[in-house]
Amino acid sequence: MNHEWLPMAAFREFFLNCHVEKFRESIQTSFGPLSDEELDYLRSYFYEEKLFNKEYFVITGKTCNRLSLLVSGLLRIYSLTDGKEITQWISTPGYFVTEISGFFFGQPSRWNIQALGEVSLLTIDKENYARLIKDFPKWKEIESGFIAKCFAMLEDRVFSHLSLSAEERYKIYFEQNKELFNQVPLQYLASLLGMTPETFSRVRKRLHENA
Repeated sequence: MNHEWLPMAAFREFFLNCHVEKFRESIQTSFGPLSDEELDYLRSYFYEEKLFNKEYFVITGKTCNRLSLLVSGLLRIYSLTDGKEITQWISTPGYFVTEISGFFFGQPSRWNIQALGEVSLLTIDKENYARLIKDFPKWKEIESGFIAKCFAMLEDRVFSHLSLSAEERYKIYFEQNKELFNQVPLQYLASLLGMTPETFSRVRKRLHENA
């Protein structure tokens, strides 16, 4: 759809409506089924936020104080180990992002979360989150389910790294995230998949030759 003809006020309304729909869809996916009334109530606790290229959502050693829905753009989650950057994940639109140990348990972050390009977020901070729990008691149960999903995903990733070959990991990730291979530096994807850049390049070349 071409938006160039839209007056600014109409474009902003369209933009906000897109945010609302993405918010509703992502909440249902991440936290479970909720009524329209409950979804609208939850949305009122979130505010719009922008990050510029290379700006940090949180840095190692600081306590993460917000939970955000990634509306557009990409976030890289990584740590520094022995002077090397280890990419843990690339967060894509439609998913929630936070540093779990910090936001939910008040511990210093083990990860850096950094914008890859300009990023749009819908964010709830710790203060509003505490108010949400108080005003909407059902949320505590929903939160427990969300954290359980996060740990289940982590277990799946650990299992993948331990049980699958480098080629198998590459093929699965490529099938699920093809667009990232044109948007993200390949060394980040190599690190995410537990490979050196050289191994990643060899696997990529071999699979492309056999395609």
